[in-house]
Order: sequence, then structure tokens, then C-alpha cells
Amino acid sequence: MGWSIAWLPDGRLLVSGEELTRVEPDGSAVRHSPQGGNELVVDPAGHVYVNGADFDFLGGGAPEPGWIRLIEPDGTARDVAGDIDFPNGMVVTPDGSTLVVAESFAGRLSAFDIAADGSLSGRRTWAEGLGPDGICIDPDGGIWCQTADTHAHTGSGPAGAVVRVLDGGEITHRVETDLPCFSCALGGPEGRHLFLLCNEFEGIDQLESVLARRSARIYVTEVP
Repeated sequence: MGWSIAWLPDGRLLVSGEELTRVEPDGSAVRHSPQGGNELVVDPAGHVYVNGADFDFLGGGAPEPGWIRLIEPDGTARDVAGDIDFPNGMVVTPDGSTLVVAESFAGRLSAFDIAADGSLSGRRTWAEGLGPDGICIDPDGGIWCQTADTHAHTGSGPAGAVVRVLDGGEITHRVETDLPCFSCALGGPEGRHLFLLCNEFEGIDQLESVLARRSARIYVTEVP
């Protein structure tokens, strides 16, 4: 199963899962690295980052700190960040200088400086009090992510919402949805169409029954 996708600078597609797979121009799939993981991102210099946590989330295992690993050109991986509180979506700022990761269990976005060799340092909080999962970043450096109540719908108000948040925590825009939102992406001719991947959510223990209903939706809205 693929968990996340990203594009190399030359246009080839990477897919994370039990291992990291690369899709060649002819459509063939080859192993890019034996290192698997959850989410991945590629910076403008071609550094490939993958994250994960070594516990059985779907099986109800006790949480353990997560990690971010850099995939070297030969496919080997090395740790570049640790103690991540359930890592999810990652983005790189438009200037290529900063990697931001969603720490879902902590409700925050954390930022790192990217060195020339791909190492990460200077960890700091980009924003907190959120409910980030899959995230995306716009050309102006605003990150779209989920709100803290996205997966805790009580029956009143919108079931989900995403907000655009700047470095430091300022929220500039909000989009509400009738289903919890798990991931988002920007696209369209000018990169101003926000695509929202939404589905029902009744807790991890009900995940299989929810998926069987095939109730997922992709919504799109135009944003500034």
C-alpha cells in the first residue's frame, strides 16, 4: 500500500510504503530504497525525506517517538530528526531552506533548517494548537493544515476544517468541510485550487468498516 507520493526534480514519482518505490518514465516501478515510511517530501535540491514511527498505530500499540530520515542517493537512510510526536505530512518552503513536519499527536507544526548535505537543525515551532495530518504549502509560504477539531466532530457545526497558517501561528484563511479532512494539496494553473481529501472518521477501531463504505470525497475550492 502506498502512503504518500512526491516528485523528484527530474519528474519521476516516489511512493512511500513498506519500502520507497520510484516510478520510471516508462511506467515501471523500481525500488528506490529499502527504507519505508509514512509521509515523504523532496526538496528543490533533490533531498528525499521520509518519516515514520516504530509502533503499531493501527493495531493500538503504545506510541513511541517518531523520526525523519534522509534517503541518500545510493538508497541508504540516515536519521536527521527524532522525537517527533507522530509525524505526518511534510513540506519544504518555496526557497528550499526549511522543512516543516506535522506532529499530529502534539497538534503542532515543527520547522527545521535544511543544510547543504540535507541534514536538519534548528528545530522550532511553526504553529501549534492545530490538528495537522496531510499538509501543503503555497508559493507565499502559507501552510494549509487541519484544525484541532477536525477528527472530533460532535454533530454540530462543520465536520472538518483546514486553515492557512503562517510561520509564528497566524491564521489567515479557513475552509470548512462536511467531512473530516485528512490531506490537502494545491494545484491548478496558478496553484490556487485547494484539493481536500475527506472521509468519515469513527475512530481507529472502526477504520475498516468506514473504508468499506467508500465514503471518501475529494473537494476543491479556490483560495487567494
